[in-house]
Amino acid sequence: MSALLGLHRLSKSWFGVPAVTDMTLEIPAGICLGMIGENGAGKSTLMNMIGGVVAPTSGSMTWRGEPYDPKTPADAKASGIAFIHQELNLFTNLTVAENIFVDEFPRRLGLIDKRQMIGRTRALLDRLNLHAEPETPVGNLAPGERQLVEIAKALHREAALIIFDEPTTSLTARETDKLFETIRALRADGATIVYISHILGEVKALSDHLAVLRDGHLVDEGPIERFDIPAMINAMIGRELSAIYPARSSQPADEVVLEADGLSQAGVVEDICFKLHRGEILGIFGLMGSGRSELARMIFGVDPTGSGTLFMHDQPVTGDTRERIARGMAFVTENRREEGLMMDATISDNLSLVTIEDFGRPPVALIDRERLKARTEGVRDEVRIKAANIATQAARALSGGNQQKVVIGKWLLGAPQLFILDEPTRGVDVGAKHEIYTIIDKLAASGSAVLLISSELEELMGTCDRILVMAQGEITGAFAKDAFSEAAIIAAAFKEVAA
Repeated sequence: MSALLGLHRLSKSWFGVPAVTDMTLEIPAGICLGMIGENGAGKSTLMNMIGGVVAPTSGSMTWRGEPYDPKTPADAKASGIAFIHQELNLFTNLTVAENIFVDEFPRRLGLIDKRQMIGRTRALLDRLNLHAEPETPVGNLAPGERQLVEIAKALHREAALIIFDEPTTSLTARETDKLFETIRALRADGATIVYISHILGEVKALSDHLAVLRDGHLVDEGPIERFDIPAMINAMIGRELSAIYPARSSQPADEVVLEADGLSQAGVVEDICFKLHRGEILGIFGLMGSGRSELARMIFGVDPTGSGTLFMHDQPVTGDTRERIARGMAFVTENRREEGLMMDATISDNLSLVTIEDFGRPPVALIDRERLKARTEGVRDEVRIKAANIATQAARALSGGNQQKVVIGKWLLGAPQLFILDEPTRGVDVGAKHEIYTIIDKLAASGSAVLLISSELEELMGTCDRILVMAQGEITGAFAKDAFSEAAIIAAAFKEVAA
């Protein structure tokens, strides 16, 4: 098969630091190419060069056998290349039709031709089996439906190459299945697909061919049949990772750190009761909309509680978030970019966000810079943040896995007694996941109580001492480690949904 897109010794460096090096790869027309690599492997930089966001330092590209040198994303779009990003590029206040035609509205007699726009949109939605009206505001759609609108935009532009970048991060299992059906249908219709994901099972299921990136280099490629999951992991990280989930190095104590007694908030959660012990990792599983994240925010004081009582070391927990931090709580939010980090601040400044007051030097409380530097450097080493200089490098420049380590690290400076972790491995690669699981185990071994919320059941079963299951705001199941059963836990998650 002839190459639709060719990369020829393509390289990109930032201030002399290579991000992609000597990349040579041909993508034939009509296939689904899976692309994997750890955070920082060069996938995003490579896609940005293909998409005209950044210019290569050296090397060249071809498109349909002709030289391809996009100067802007509009050039890539005009050539027939579309991107479906993890963060969708949609205007939620506009309708489906308006989003699809936002670059160029059809006109008749100088006015926008709404009839043509709606008719064309309806045909695109029918092709994708999306049962939504063209005049529906995008803000009213579910995440999976919004993703199909983004695909409809690509079809409207008659894109020959569609690049999916972590498309299932915010989707339910049902929405993911529908997306896979759509991708397979697109490929059957002749589109070429590049599918980038940290979820290796998805890549294995969808792809014809695999490309593996590591440290900016293409380290392996070939037919997907050559790769099982262990081989994919080994190629990504350059070593065998025999146990993704480290064995628990300690056991929970009898001491109760956190107790919820009848926590309720109308329409959100109802009568939540549980105990969390010192050194325990307690998982919470549930489908989207089950109330998991809302419960975490209530415990940390971000969202209000209607009724019920929360105890920490047998003492009622009251007051705002600042007071709860003083009591020894830490909260790693699921949205690290918007709620967990100051993206343009340095890594060091982010690490000191929570405890900066502790480094005040009397009598005028000037910051003891040397002591602060020593502590932040110590945390950097403890959680293994990969950065050249934490005092000057911005958090934005880090990979997703290293950003998450910064979010966790900023709480470690205060030695919390309770860690609430909401989706701590979302959007990070398998190597970084292993390191985060190791950090979680060390937290529990040091005596912290850990509340771990995740939509990945395998993750909870691999790391937790107990798992609570939520559905529509209620706890519908509780499982000790020796009673973990994937079928039973999922059945509990669907209990209220099916009722």
